[in-house]
Amino acid sequence: MRTQLDLFKFKIMDRTTALSIAGWRYPPPYDFYNPDENSIEGFVDGLINPAFHYYSVWNQDDQLIGYCCFGEDARVLGGEYSDGALDVGGGLRPDLTGQGLGALFLNSVFEFGTARFSPERLRTTVAAFNLRAIKVCKKAEYFQSGRFYNTHLEQSFVILTKTVM
Repeated sequence: MRTQLDLFKFKIMDRTTALSIAGWRYPPPYDFYNPDENSIEGFVDGLINPAFHYYSVWNQDDQLIGYCCFGEDARVLGGEYSDGALDVGGGLRPDLTGQGLGALFLNSVFEFGTARFSPERLRTTVAAFNLRAIKVCKKAEYFQSGRFYNTHLEQSFVILTKTVM
């Protein structure tokens, strides 16, 4: 039986791919997700750190379409993360956003994380202004389990959680 996961390939993040991702630029208001141009090396080092479980995501034509991570690096400072769920983060290549690919991409990331780490629950943290991502998560049967404000980033965030069947 084919699943959404069959549409994409997940590869452990390497430096070349991380450098490519570091060059991605999202338009406002999503430019919030752009890496700081003064700390690109730190951004790349984080993406290739094995402890953070970053993966690049490729389509069937071997084109890089996004990335994801699992665990601590998917968390945002200030959130409540004590219940043992697997934290999931990621991003779709900027030119692919807003085209209806988000649900397929995120569901594949969630499916990959579930297969790889066997969690009881998945959790993702999204900037509160990112209504597109929140809508996609809710369609994937996530429910809002928290909300907080990060004073350093001056941004509100929503925590969404899903029980894995």
